[in-house]
Amino acid sequence: MSTETPERWEFGMPPQIARVKYRRTPYLVVSREKSVRKDVYGSIDDNIVRQAQLLRGERPSDTVILAMHPIGSPSYLPLFPELARTGLHVIGSANRYAVGDAALQMENVLLDIGACVRDAKERLGYEKVVLAGWSGGGSPMMGYQAESEKPTIVRTAAGEPTLLADTELPVADGVMMLAAPRSRHRLLTEFLDASVTDEVDPDRGRDSEFNLYDPANSHKPPYSPDYLAAYRSRQRARSLRITRFAQEKLEAFRAEGRPDAEHSFVVHGTMADPRWLDPTIEPNGRRPGWSYLGDPEVANTSPGALMRFTTARSWLSQWSLDTAQVDAGDAATRVTKPVLVLANGCDDAVPTSHPRAVFDAIPHGDKELVELPGANHYFSGTDQRSHLADAADIVHDWLHRHGFAES
Repeated sequence: MSTETPERWEFGMPPQIARVKYRRTPYLVVSREKSVRKDVYGSIDDNIVRQAQLLRGERPSDTVILAMHPIGSPSYLPLFPELARTGLHVIGSANRYAVGDAALQMENVLLDIGACVRDAKERLGYEKVVLAGWSGGGSPMMGYQAESEKPTIVRTAAGEPTLLADTELPVADGVMMLAAPRSRHRLLTEFLDASVTDEVDPDRGRDSEFNLYDPANSHKPPYSPDYLAAYRSRQRARSLRITRFAQEKLEAFRAEGRPDAEHSFVVHGTMADPRWLDPTIEPNGRRPGWSYLGDPEVANTSPGALMRFTTARSWLSQWSLDTAQVDAGDAATRVTKPVLVLANGCDDAVPTSHPRAVFDAIPHGDKELVELPGANHYFSGTDQRSHLADAADIVHDWLHRHGFAES
């Protein structure tokens, strides 16, 4: 097993792995949890259902990669089928919130990961499971590994009981952070529109000085350090205001004798990171004036943008800078298994500081940080096919050097 810790891929790209055909096998991972409140439409009785797919070729393997993402199943995301084409066995599973992340609580997602790890080992017969967190799936995977090795979470972010406190999570054998931010709550805070002062009607009382998309705003890229500091401060303050609102709602429900009541709401303006307009901020090869969701000004009000619809409990667990408990940078300090951090060199979603912070937090020496030049976040575009193949080869090579995959 390799114990080297190169910060960049100094010896060049690994040899290209031959591609093979693979098949998809859909299946369910089902368990039962007693709950008064239903957070997912269509859930039946107390059944918790995770929709999974096993991607594998003809060659047997004692190791499987497990991928999960807060939204939907990752089995159709570009990287995981490509990994299957290299001969690896891959499980892509949705969590219990298969219809969307509006009510998602990260503590429950960790339980879902544990159910899939246990199923992979006990029912499917794999000896080793390597967790793969792409994009928003990175922090749950690192958070899970930390909780399985050295648990710290005893209640939800809303201060309510969680089964994590009484569940022994099966330990995985390695973790891969693939084009992944440190956490969803840190990423969102850096995306929040700092000009919004009215959460109900964002166009009323908007502060034009901090509206990045207002032509009348005298502050233009490249932004001054003072302006950027003020913008970031207002983003953090806005996150805290929403957090207090969510906490007050839940406290009011409890005071009324309705502890299981929930409040749903909209968060406006969640795609206004100055980095998209100013490429000098945490520079990489990303396209100026563009984001992973296209034009950031359009995405800022789009229903498909990051974190548009949520609930009080989900905000506190998934998005709040002050209360969310699952952060890859914090969790990494408790992880003893080998870790691969892959950063896309033209990532237009994940800031360069995020993978670096996670890498630096890992206390042991069996870690690697690899930057893939030219790759954007989704590997989208006619020029990205080769970068996708390179990413799969890097992952395969790392797994091979750690005894998780054949050459």
